[in-house]
Parts: sequence; structure tokens; C-alpha cells
Amino acid sequence: MRRSVLIALALLGLSGAGYGGWWLLSQRNGGVETAAAAAPGAAVRGRGAGAPAVPVTVVAAARQDVPVLLEALGTVQASASVTVRAQVDGQLLEVLFREGQEVRQGEVLARIDPRLHQAALDQALAKKAQDEALLANARLDLERYTRLARNDGVSRQQQDTQRALVAQLEAQVAADQAAIDTARTQLSFTAIRAPIEGRVGLRLVDPGNLVRAGDATGIVTIARLRPIHVVFTLPQQEIGRVLAAMERGPVPVEARLRAGEDAPVARGVLLTLDNQVDPATGTIRLKAEFANEDGRLWPGAFVAVRLRIETLDDVTTVPLVAVQRGPDGPYAFVLRPDRTVEQRPLELGVQTGTVAVVTRGLQPGERVVTSGALRLNDGARVAVAAEEPAPPGGEPPAAPRRGRPRQAADAAPPRAAASAP
Repeated sequence: MRRSVLIALALLGLSGAGYGGWWLLSQRNGGVETAAAAAPGAAVRGRGAGAPAVPVTVVAAARQDVPVLLEALGTVQASASVTVRAQVDGQLLEVLFREGQEVRQGEVLARIDPRLHQAALDQALAKKAQDEALLANARLDLERYTRLARNDGVSRQQQDTQRALVAQLEAQVAADQAAIDTARTQLSFTAIRAPIEGRVGLRLVDPGNLVRAGDATGIVTIARLRPIHVVFTLPQQEIGRVLAAMERGPVPVEARLRAGEDAPVARGVLLTLDNQVDPATGTIRLKAEFANEDGRLWPGAFVAVRLRIETLDDVTTVPLVAVQRGPDGPYAFVLRPDRTVEQRPLELGVQTGTVAVVTRGLQPGERVVTSGALRLNDGARVAVAAEEPAPPGGEPPAAPRRGRPRQAADAAPPRAAASAP
């Protein structure tokens, strides 16, 4: 009996100790949970009215004309290019041009030894004189036979035979004249003339060499540089817009030696599109013409081409860096009068390299954040460190892009500027 009482007391002691341990543990966990529950509220209060203002730069949305531009990489081509070759065989006696010289059409560039061709012309002339003498005698005989035939002095057969001989000799004289014309033409080919005006290249054959009509190398090349052409390609999806622009009038085209240059080296107009799309690349070739009076464009060079196909008149624009991307689409942080920002969704139109056209969601004059936007949320307090000027109303320096716009830079302004109200 005494042993049973002792065992019961021992069990009761262990149960009490276990309950006490559980009570202490629950109190400790409850404190942690309470602290964790209070943390989000503290964080919210930290980003509210008591949080420091985020320094940002802003710019006002503006109304302006925005040109719609297309960019491509093109190759400069001479408007005409000719390889000057010999048309007759002979020794090259002299070269009369300087390498790199500007020549006129018809100007003599080189001379070939003319003696053999002059001899052929003289032979053709002598053969014609001989046949003309025979023809003159045959015509006199025909007149005699005709008079005698009236009195039956000769037969009709003799008269007809003489008439055929006259006709034969007349044809021979005509053939002699053709041979003379051929020989005279061949002789003229010994003076090699420029078929077009333009700039000559490097000399390919030196005087003293024997040149032939079938030589593939030629003597020199001539390229017409004024005007000059640029051939470039665009995606086939742009064909409709380009054709519509050409129907409205001349389409201006600019050429730059390097992409990103502010000033073009030449301005011209679009001439035409090719008659088919390249099925391998899905692009179509276009050709533009430039006056090239200063000679800045050179055949074979690569240039950045920019053509204006349309101008959007009086549209609302913001800098492209002010446009952000989220799960629901593009948006911008708009500055409120109380120095807080509103995260406002936007509908965008054409986007260039520097500006975006806003079709809905923003009014001209409203200011949007251009830097510091990645540190903001809806309703955040901001400190305007600087207000940038509105984008220029003229031509933007880059072509329209259909890809994702760049995110706004999150570079904080200098510390001294951050304290501005």
C-alpha cells in the first residue's frame, strides 16, 4: 500500500513538470509570433509618411510632332559602273588618264596601235573602187544592149544577162561599203574612249602590253559617283508602310557612316523597291539616291540608312526612360502635387530610340519620373532633385523600335540634390 502511494505521487510530479514546460514554451512562441506579426506593420509605417523621400528626376509630358523612322544597314553603289576593255586586238601604245581622275563621256583614255586596222580600211576602200569601175562598165554595156535590142541587134537573153550583171555589181559595191564601215569602226576602236562620265580607278594594264578584245581584266574601271545609290534591306512587314509613304510623296532618306551619329553625311530620296522578297531572309531590297556633291559616299562602303515614312502630328510624348514594364503592361510614375507618385498604366503608340508616344493615360504637362523609378511604389514620397527639359520636338536620333523599352535607370542623384524639397 505504501509503495502504491509513492508511485502515484511520483507520476503526479512528472505530469506537473511537463505541463509547466509546455506553458513556458507556449509563452515563448507566442512572444515570437507577436513580434513577427508586428513586423509588417512596422515596415508599412517605415514606407509611409515617416519614411525618407526618394530622390528622383522628372520631366513633363509634351505635345510634339514625332517622325516615324526606319533604320537599316546599306551598301553604297555607284549609279553606273563600267569596266573599260579593248574592242580590237593590238599593242597598247599610250594611256592618257591619271588614276583617280574625273573624266567626261567620250574622252580618250588610251590608244592602241592603229596601223593594221588602217590597212584594212584602205583595202576595203580599194576593193570598192574596183567594183565601182566594173559596175560603171556593166551599166554602159546594158545601155548598148538595150538600144540594139530595139532593132533586134541582140537577143533578149543577152540583155537580161547584162542587166543581172549590173545588179550583181551593185550588190558588190554595197558589200564593199559595209566592209569599209566595219574597217572604219574597228579603226576608231583603237582610240579607247570613256563610255560614261565618272571617276577612273587604278590602271590595270600598262602601255606596251598586247591587249585583246576578249580580255576579262580590262584597262580601267569608271564609276559614276554623282549621283550615287545606296541599297539596303527592310523586313517584308514594312512593305505596306513604305509604299504608302511613296504614294504620299518623296520619301526622305539619310545616310550616316556610323550608326548613332547625330548629323547625316548625305540626304537623298527613296527611288524604288525590288520586285520580290528574298524568301531566305524575309527581307526586301530598296534603293535610295543621293546627290553626293561633296563625295562623302564611296562605292562599296557600309552606311546606316534612316528613312522617314510618316510624321505623327501633335502627339503626347514622354522620354522612353520614363516608361516601366510590369505584369499588366507599361506604366509610369506620375508626380502628384503633394510630392507623392502615382503608378499609372499607359497605352503606348510609336516608340523611338528616345521617346514614346502615349495614346492614353497621360496628359501634356503632367510630370513623370525618369530616374529613381525602381525604388518607388504607388504613393511613395519623392524629392525632386532635378527637372529635365522636355524631349525636343524635332527628329529623334534613333529609329522606331518594336522591342521592349529600356527600364529607367536607378541611379540616385547626388546627396546634396537629394535634400531639395
